[in-house]
Amino acid sequence: MRSVSEVRLTPVICPFCGFGCKLYVRSIDGVPAGIEFYDKGGVNEGKLCPKGVAAVDFLRHPERLRKPLRRVGERGEGRFKEISWSEAIKEVATRLKEIKKVFGAESVGFLSSARCTNEENYLMQKLARLYGSGNIDHCARLCHSATVAGLIKCLGAGAQSSPFTDILKTRVILVWGYNPAETHPLLMRYVLKAKDLGAKLIVVDPRRTRTARFADIHLQIRPGTDIALANAMMNVIISNDLYDRDFIVRRTEGFEELKKLVMKYTPKYAEEVTGVTAALIDEAARTFASAGRGVIMWAMGLTQHTVGTYNVVALADLALLCGYVGREGCGVYPMRGQNNVQGACDMGALVEFLPGYRPAAAEEKRREVAKLWGVDELPEPGLTVVEMVNEAGSGRIKAMYIMGENPVVSDPNTSHVIKALNNLEFLVVQDIFLTETAAYADIVLPAAAYAEKEGSLTSSERRVQWSFKAAEPPGEARPDWVILSSVARELGLKGFNYSSPEDILREINAVVPQYRGITPERLKSSPEGVFWPCPSEGHPGTMRLYEERFLTCNGKAKLVGVEHREPAEKPDREYPLILTTVRVVGQYHTLTMTGRSLSLVRRWPEPYVEVNPEDARRYGVSDGDEVYVVTRRGRYKCKVKVTSSIREGVVAIPWHWGANILTIDALDPTCKIPEYKVCACRIERVGGG
Repeated sequence: MRSVSEVRLTPVICPFCGFGCKLYVRSIDGVPAGIEFYDKGGVNEGKLCPKGVAAVDFLRHPERLRKPLRRVGERGEGRFKEISWSEAIKEVATRLKEIKKVFGAESVGFLSSARCTNEENYLMQKLARLYGSGNIDHCARLCHSATVAGLIKCLGAGAQSSPFTDILKTRVILVWGYNPAETHPLLMRYVLKAKDLGAKLIVVDPRRTRTARFADIHLQIRPGTDIALANAMMNVIISNDLYDRDFIVRRTEGFEELKKLVMKYTPKYAEEVTGVTAALIDEAARTFASAGRGVIMWAMGLTQHTVGTYNVVALADLALLCGYVGREGCGVYPMRGQNNVQGACDMGALVEFLPGYRPAAAEEKRREVAKLWGVDELPEPGLTVVEMVNEAGSGRIKAMYIMGENPVVSDPNTSHVIKALNNLEFLVVQDIFLTETAAYADIVLPAAAYAEKEGSLTSSERRVQWSFKAAEPPGEARPDWVILSSVARELGLKGFNYSSPEDILREINAVVPQYRGITPERLKSSPEGVFWPCPSEGHPGTMRLYEERFLTCNGKAKLVGVEHREPAEKPDREYPLILTTVRVVGQYHTLTMTGRSLSLVRRWPEPYVEVNPEDARRYGVSDGDEVYVVTRRGRYKCKVKVTSSIREGVVAIPWHWGANILTIDALDPTCKIPEYKVCACRIERVGGG
């Protein structure tokens, strides 16, 4: 008699961007079979973007890692043999012990992952610090470390201040260096609804993006001149008495110093720097300040600069000047690019922060967490991800343990990254596919993907949600928390005897003050999730920050004037164009997941370079031509897309296919974020010219 198949619908959180969409995985006898998204609840209101619709495509891809692997050939060749879990865990622990004994714990670097759960990020940073290394970081360093540093400096916390629903109550939306129509399509629905309700949309971007096409005002800025533009807008607002005087007096400090600094940034002066006309700057400033309620959104176009931290400070100043923080219909919205980049930061997977944003440089805070973990001391802050790679190249970093990150594609200056990984004595990569980075590993550990495990994730708006297990992992793949616990125990570290993600979250409740009331029981019974800070189980969660006070010592926000500074690399005769990197809606980060979806690859199959028609004429290229884009670091082959959407003198390439072979690894000295958005380049026709 034929048995009846078990069909289940399981709620999970989408594995892609940081918007926090809920979807349902349909599984048949434990095997993922499709996506359902008919539930009208959740922040996505039952809708999904192209990536979300294809979110099960990679789960049973034939290239999924199924057993632990040991390298048998040269690094980068991708030749491995299968080994048992016991062999793999023992070898990882043995090699890490040996390297620690000879070179010290600080010679080992650990990379956590914004694509893993809160529980798994918490364990990775705990493992690193109890091993004795302060070298713990993750990809937020490459995207929003500038946001964390800049907002903490001004407001006291480095997170989104208001829920997405406040967008529907605002009167003006300022979108800066960010293209939600491509990167967060479900958020763009909120923006368009707000426009239908009468809100004005101002977009600052060197490209006429899909988002900019809906703008009432588009400021087509020259890349790397954001501070000059923001200061000029503040000049107009202050000079015309359009700022919120009462808010400034009651809730901020530093106004007179800011006023003095921005007075020289007249719209006419800013026009020369930014390429945006003085009249348009004046109109944008007046429109923004006179609305009464406003929000500012930004992403990589603002943060990925050597002045990324100061760019964020300038936008925080602009929001504070108009009183657009801590009120309904107002707020600052740094949009996260990965589904748990906010949670990974909250858990302390950053070199400068312990769990809950305790400064890792503060001895008393290290002692506080050490006591909670039952040890005497914790290491001081170590190296960021880019610094680890640099020091691997120089020989100071001897080993790395990388979970769910792909620095060969995601880090700047790819050739330098590969040389550095080749120089390591030992490399462990824990992932779901044999990525470009895993090809250089000594040991590869197969991990379960998002729908094959459970745990909590935190979206861009600080909404913590539980993602349930919908299917079994392929082969012998294991959840990351299980692998990390096994490695930690084999290393002899105490405090890793967990039996479930719920056990880990209960420890997080005790260690992370903002998550104290976000228990596993509460999350599982709360389909809409819970916002942090949530200091107790009876607390409803805080949807809107700063309503009564800012998270600074005296409760007041700090207005901090910042000066315009040139990018690290400017165009010259040899490299006359500015290169900036962008994203496309149907591909995601390093293509590890979306690159294995047939439907997405058919629609978004290859990279291209956007070239302004005047530049195309000047350099003799036409639409569809194959060219090399060349910088001081490398050359990259792609097709030309001639479009007036990009400003003259600037070219743009989607970075997913490996364009970081071109980008510069100059860093913001404050937060150590690389300058992906500006470097000098030239274009050469394939075959000469």
